[in-house]
Formats: sequence, C-alpha cells, structure tokens
Amino acid sequence: MDIRQTLRSSWVEIDLGAFAFNLESIRKQVGDKEIVAVVKADAYGSGAVRIAQFYRSKGIRMFAVATLAEAVELKEAGFDEEDIIILGLQDEANADVIVENGFIPATDSFEFAEALSKEAEKQGRVAKGIIAFDTGMGRIGFRPDDDYVAEIKKMDSLTAFEYIGMFSHMSNADSADKGYAELQLGRYRDFVETLDAAGIDMKIKSFANSASIVDIPEAYYTHVRPGIILYGHYSMDEVNKKSVPLKNVMTVKAKIVKIKEVDEGECVGYGCRFKAEKKSLIATCNVGYADGFPRAWSKDGRVIIGGEYAPIAGNICMDQFMVDVTELDNVNVGDEVVLMGESGGLEITGEEIASATGTIIHEVLCGFGQRLPKVYIEETKEQ
Repeated sequence: MDIRQTLRSSWVEIDLGAFAFNLESIRKQVGDKEIVAVVKADAYGSGAVRIAQFYRSKGIRMFAVATLAEAVELKEAGFDEEDIIILGLQDEANADVIVENGFIPATDSFEFAEALSKEAEKQGRVAKGIIAFDTGMGRIGFRPDDDYVAEIKKMDSLTAFEYIGMFSHMSNADSADKGYAELQLGRYRDFVETLDAAGIDMKIKSFANSASIVDIPEAYYTHVRPGIILYGHYSMDEVNKKSVPLKNVMTVKAKIVKIKEVDEGECVGYGCRFKAEKKSLIATCNVGYADGFPRAWSKDGRVIIGGEYAPIAGNICMDQFMVDVTELDNVNVGDEVVLMGESGGLEITGEEIASATGTIIHEVLCGFGQRLPKVYIEETKEQ
C-alpha cells in the first residue's frame, strides 16, 4: 500500500461491488451494444487506473478520457491492448505522443488528421481518430452546415490516418422535456444517413451518454458511453431511474481528531459564523474544501456520527471542519464520521450536498477524489 494512504485521518471508500452492479444494470439496458467506460477526471474521483482495471476484468475493452495526460496514465498502467479514446481536442504539437501510444483522439478537422498522418509516417505507424460531430452541444465537432463530407473524404486520402467511427454528445437528455434531445437525435441521424449515402463507413457510431442510456434507446447505435451512471448516480432526478437501478460507489469518511468545550458566546471557525448559544461540545476533523468538502455546505451541512446526524459548526476550512456534537452521546476522539454515504440507517447523499451548494453530483464526486486517499472495498459473492 502507498504510504500516503495511511497518513491521513480521512479517506474515500470505493465499493467495487457497486461498480459491478452498475455495469450489469447498464448491460441489461443496452443489450448487445458495446460499452465505452468513461474514466475521465480520475474516474470521477474514484481512481481511473483502479476502476479501469476492474472494468477490464469485466470485459470492457474501450475507455474514454478527456485529456492526453489521462490517456498516458492508463497506458503507463498497462492498458496496451485496449482502445483509449480522448474526448477532448488535442494540440497538434502532441501528435508524436498520440501516435506512439495508439490513442484515438477526437478529430474534427482535416488539418489535425493530416498532422497525425504525417507523424505516423515518421513512426511507421497508422494513426487513428474518432470524428466528432456537433448535434447541439456547441463544443466541438462538425456542425450540420459544415462541408464535413468533403473534409472526411480528404482524410481518406491520407496515407497513415484512419478514423474508427463517429461520436456526438447529448446536451440535456436528462430533462423530462425531451424536445431538444429529439432535435439532437434528428441531427445525428442526418449525419449518419448523409455519411452512409456518401459511402463513408463509420464502423463505430457512438451517441448515448448516461442520461440517454437511461431514457433514450434510440441514441444507442453501436457504442454507448456511460459516465455518471457507472458511479452510481443519475445526472438529474427527471430520468426514469427504474430502467437502470444503481448503487452509490463512493463513501467519504473521517475520524474525529479533537473534541473541545466552548463557552456560551464563543465563536467557531472563520468569520465567526457559529456562535455558541450555550456551553457546547465541538469536534474537529481533518477534511476541508481543498479535499472537495464544499465550503458552501457549511450553512446547512451535516454529518453522521454513531448513527446520529450532527450539524457542521461554522465555515468549512481549507483542510478542516468542525461539528457541533453537543447533543450526541458518548463521542470520542477517533470516532468515525460519515461526510457522504450511509451509516446506521441514515444517509447523506451526494445529491443532497450538490443541491445545497448549487452544483451537480459530478462536481461533488470529482472534488472528493482530488486529495483524499482511496480505500477499495472488494467485490464479494453476495454482491
């Protein structure tokens, strides 16, 4: 074990059995469609290498990341036979690294494909790419009014570049109103039909993200790209959760490192936002907003200690936070505190934290994964 894993009194628990459950739910939903596991942002804070290794053991052979550095991390961890797609556009200056490692970057211009081809010729290889199309997300990719057929045919003329397929991304498939999703579906369908009519063979056709995997089977095509649902969460409450049941994979815990009494009228934390209304008992834990525990959660935030809820006292600091444990019985230094997750029949969800702090579950998960050590709970036969 990395010694750094033992040097903190706070940690993230990652349940691999829950990961297996979520993958099986997705497979039941999409049938024979291939799954591209999205492990960008360090697998949404769960640890990209470990999670990709786990999914490889479950038969996944294609992974998606956002940056070249994330792709290199997987390659260095031994992902030599698997396809690694880079969903974000890359700098031509890094063509040598992309080609040498066989990565498959998003491509939406002949110029970038040409740069990859030239580098591949130098290395005696063939570069690969996946063509990005913009159906309404407004980020990257060929738009419907671009001369994309001519551009892609020019790519066909390159001696050392080939595209493996095409992809686009849904904007609000998680909304109850599927009007815009239907618009995007129509645009993607038009792209596919136009390319087919032009004799351009896109072997891989990928469109469905997490929300559309749950709600829009028409978006499946050949390959689906689950992200947040792999990690046990829905992007919004408006999707049909019954179609793809999920289990939360991440629990955040800490130990109490200090308990002290404060007198009536004394302040706790920055800004003196908490002022004791009576003699109070305050516990401190070594987790803060630098660890992903949002400062905006201070006002309404709570934790679970010994099967009871306890309110956060004062503003969450960069590296510590305090809890008012006055009303709890038998609280001691070293006791376990649950910041997010279940304990003793109680639960604090990531969605609850996200809603109270004006963000989304994705940001909450990624935040906790930045600095806290990770402890992996192995899959069991019962799971």
